[in-house]
Formats: sequence, C-alpha cells, structure tokens
Amino acid sequence: MFKSLKSLLSVSTIAFALAVTASSAGAQSPGGTIVITTTPEPATITNALSSAPTTAELATKIFDGLLEYDMDLNPIPSLAESWEVSEDGLSVTFNLRKGVVWHDGVPFTSADVQFSLLEVVKEYHPRGKGNLGPVTSIDTPDDYTVVLNLEHPYVPLMRGLSSLESPIIPKHIYAGTDFRNNEAVNKPIGTGPFKFVEWVKGSYIRLERNEDYWREGKPYLDSIVFRFIADSATRAAGLESGEIDVATFGTINPVEMRRLESLDGISIAVGGYEAISPVMLLELNNQRPPFDNKLVRQAVAYALDRQRIIDTVWYGFGKPAVGPISTFVAGSGAFTDEGIRDYAVDDRLEIAGKLLDEAGYPLKDGKRMSIIHDPAPFGEDWRRMGEVIKQQLGKVGIEVELRNRDYPSFVRAVHNEYDFDMSSSWYIGMADPTLGVQRNTWSKMINPEVPFGNSSGYKNPEVDRLWEAAQTEADPDKRNEYFHDLQRLLVEDSPLIWLMEMDLVAVQRDRVKDLITSPFGIRGGLYDTWVEK
Repeated sequence: MFKSLKSLLSVSTIAFALAVTASSAGAQSPGGTIVITTTPEPATITNALSSAPTTAELATKIFDGLLEYDMDLNPIPSLAESWEVSEDGLSVTFNLRKGVVWHDGVPFTSADVQFSLLEVVKEYHPRGKGNLGPVTSIDTPDDYTVVLNLEHPYVPLMRGLSSLESPIIPKHIYAGTDFRNNEAVNKPIGTGPFKFVEWVKGSYIRLERNEDYWREGKPYLDSIVFRFIADSATRAAGLESGEIDVATFGTINPVEMRRLESLDGISIAVGGYEAISPVMLLELNNQRPPFDNKLVRQAVAYALDRQRIIDTVWYGFGKPAVGPISTFVAGSGAFTDEGIRDYAVDDRLEIAGKLLDEAGYPLKDGKRMSIIHDPAPFGEDWRRMGEVIKQQLGKVGIEVELRNRDYPSFVRAVHNEYDFDMSSSWYIGMADPTLGVQRNTWSKMINPEVPFGNSSGYKNPEVDRLWEAAQTEADPDKRNEYFHDLQRLLVEDSPLIWLMEMDLVAVQRDRVKDLITSPFGIRGGLYDTWVEK
C-alpha cells in the first residue's frame, strides 16, 4: 500500500550519493556576487507566512527545509539526514542533522521543526494545509529526532518538505509573538546558505554567505543582491550592460527576452520549474454577479483566445492550459485531457454569446455587462495581457475596466477582502496536485487571513469530496482517477479560467554558472551557483 513512499526513500539514497559525487567533481572556489532583478518588491521575506513569488525567490536562500529534491523530484537530505516511514504509513521519523546553527549562533533542534511545521507553516502558509493537513502532532523525543504523526497515510507529504514549501524557522525568535508582525519577518534569521544583511526599500536586498553553513564549502558565492527596478526597459538594459546578472521571469518583456538571448554572453536559463508546475489563470469572484453564474464563467472561457495571448504577450514562453492540473505532472499519471471540455473550438465566440443570452445578459447597444479586471501587479506584461483580455471579451459584449493596483493593495482587495470581479495571477501547482492545485478550489481554503488560497470563493461539495479522497488514498491509480475527475469537473464548472502552463525561465549572463541545479530553479538555495572570474 505504501510502496510509492518506500520507493522514494530508497531512490533518494542513490540520488543523494550521485549528487554528492557530482558536486565534488565540479567544486568551485567561493567568491563573487550576483545581482538578480525581480519584481514586484516583496511585502515580506519570510516564506513560512507567504507564497508570493518574490518572497520565495529570496527566502529559500535564507531558510532550509527538512528535505530538498533532485531533478526527478526524489527527496534528498537537507536538515533531515535520514527518515523512515512506519509500516502503516501513520508516522514518519526524521533524524536531524547535528551541529547546525541559526544565523544568530543558536543551535538548531527538533523543537524548531515542531514549532515551524505545526504552529506556523500549517496555519499560515497558503499551501500549509495541503502539505501538512493530516499531520496531527509532532513528537520530539530528543533534540535531533522528529516524529510526524498522521491522521491517515498521506503520499504527498514527502513532496512538500522543501525550503520553498515548509521552511524551518527559529522557535526562539517567533514563539509567543504575533508571527506576522515580528521584526524577524523582514530581518529573517535562518539556517540557510545566505544571511540577510540589509533591505533598502525601493532599491535592493542584500544577502551574504553563511560562513557556518552545514554544507561544507558552500555556498560558493560571497553574496546575492536582489535589485528592484521599476521599469522593464531599464532592467533589460542592466542585463545587457552587465550590471544585472539574472532577471527572473516577468521582469523583462518577453519580446526583449527573445532579443537578449541572441546576444553574446546572455542566455535563457531553461528549466528549474519542473517541481512547481506553474499555471497562469484568471480568478473569478464566484460569490457575486456575474460570476456566480456558471454560464457566464463558461462564456468567458470560450471568449478567450489562449494561444493568441501566449503568442502576442508572452512570446511563446508557455502553452495553453488544459485545466488546473498541468502536463508537468503527466509522468505521475495525475494529468488527463480525456473528456475535458474544449474551449478552443472554432465557433467559440458564437457559443459564448448563446451562453450569455441564456444567463440573462442579452446584447444591448453592443454591450451585455461591465466588469472590473485587476491585472496582477507583476509587471508591464500583466497589464498588456489585461488589454488583450479586454479586447477579446469585448467581442462578446463584455465591457472590461482595467484597474491597476500596487502589490499590497492588490493582495488586500483580492485575497483578503474578496472585493473584485476578475483578477489575473499564477500559482505553483507543485509535483502533486494536492499540494499546490487543491487550495484554489477546496472550500476549506476560503480564508481571508491566508492570501493566495481559494480567493474565488468557490464551493462545490463534490469537488471537496474528491480533493479529500485524493488526500487519503494511497493507491496511485485510484488517486489519479480522483484527479482526472477533478480536472473534468472543474473545467466544466470554470470557477477559474486556466490560461497557460508557464515556462518560468530566467535570463542570465553566461558568467553565472550552475544557476539551475534543482527542480525549483531560482527558488532553490543557489548554494551550488558560482561565477566565472
């Protein structure tokens, strides 16, 4: 019954040995600084409390998880040196690494793991309940042993314990405080490869090498500087001049990315998003008109030309999404496109019009309704996509007003107050749909205190039943059947509009070596990254 979990353990041992060998063979001398430009400037840099993309890019250099993952998504040791799953699948024992210290010199212990996972990540991280939902308690028999006790066997557990998903934070800093208002949220102390040094608001965040890092001889870099530059053209110019070493996806217009990759000394850093299965989407507020009506939601799905959006806005960095579950997880069998409603048919605009008529929105003077669209505040391309969406929906009589907000205002309105009609965004689907996809449509994730959950307010008892069945099912074939049913049901219901499977590539100067060494790419620790001198 628990063969898949057990096989992960045996494979991880081999993978870790190979990783160590490869690392030793290609070891580099420490030194150098890389400058990464990203956008928007994060609101917080502690990812135990946020899943915002820029927060993740920064925080995964500062914090470690119990595990990390190889390129085949097999778990490998991090703060946990080894682990064992019980025969009944109801507990997992982790043997922690000894001699690890926090950046302030305090020893890392099992108490930090217990506190981080149960009191912080599970309660405050948007994917915490997906990653750790069945974990009922955590025992700490000694300073270097942690036992996770589960309500039921949970296959996805071993996929969600990285520094990206379940970062371990210091209990001695956070216990007994208001976590989200603790000073350490933006002056973080971790065990990771880099230490936080300073944050000059509106300009940069600087991290420096952790000389006491437990991975001997790593990180190679002396420092990483994250630059916040308001204008996309200025970011591109900085990369071209050599002032910038790496530009994350979304910081430079895709058309400029295509131009830059043709220049000497600059290339596209392909890969590094396999474990996160990124999908771009439109969020529709299902709790109020017009999107409380399934027919209207379906009409929008028909009206949008996904391929044109990909070609004209994103210059081919992606492909049309079939539904909530990405083809990135096709290898596990979780993805299907069989029996899925196809919204890209030739007569899609005619179908959209008929659906809107049926929903009670007839065409009058060229217009059926007016809505407000809040494009994601992730850069100029998202605003450009908003313009394209406005044009496409206008063809079926839906008048769209674009409302561009700064990042804090966007999060507050869309994810905390649910005061919106339609917004654009993207999500991390992860290696298992339970971990990253479920939160968007599971009714138990409607929580204004936790952003980037089920902000559409979608409630469907059958969807809840299927997600919860997938959580408890250990047989991979049966789990995949649940996922296939979910794919069909959700695409039919269209509480959200899934637009594109994203190629979340970065642009880099070629002097930067080994930028992508994990399935998390730039969201990894970058402890293997070095610069050519």
